[in-house]
Amino acid sequence: MTEYQEKAIAAIEAQQTKLEEDSMPWLVGEQLKDICRMEPRSAELIAQDLEVKEMSIVAAEKKIKAFADGRKKNNSSGVSGRQSDRILREFYGLTSIGEAASVPERAEDHVLRLEDFF
Repeated sequence: MTEYQEKAIAAIEAQQTKLEEDSMPWLVGEQLKDICRMEPRSAELIAQDLEVKEMSIVAAEKKIKAFADGRKKNNSSGVSGRQSDRILREFYGLTSIGEAASVPERAEDHVLRLEDFF
């Protein structure tokens, strides 16, 4: 795991400690942690953005809720995993999943450290 991945996950978990477990904002944090684990470059942007109050996981959840509320039918609303992923990627300025896979990786993403084996 890269330094940015660790930093982003720690920042998300710090925000989650102020939330009720399994609440909607807390779950947004879980989704962001998944993105961070799979995409080191996205983790770097997320780590930077989470330092800004207006970019918190609570603020991100409000964007998803606003989208869901705009589609409300019969007093019910929701979003799919794909939709929430798209909203989070737009909110944090991340590449789409397909774009992330086509971006060449940095050499430092492939550093092999002996301490990783102990």
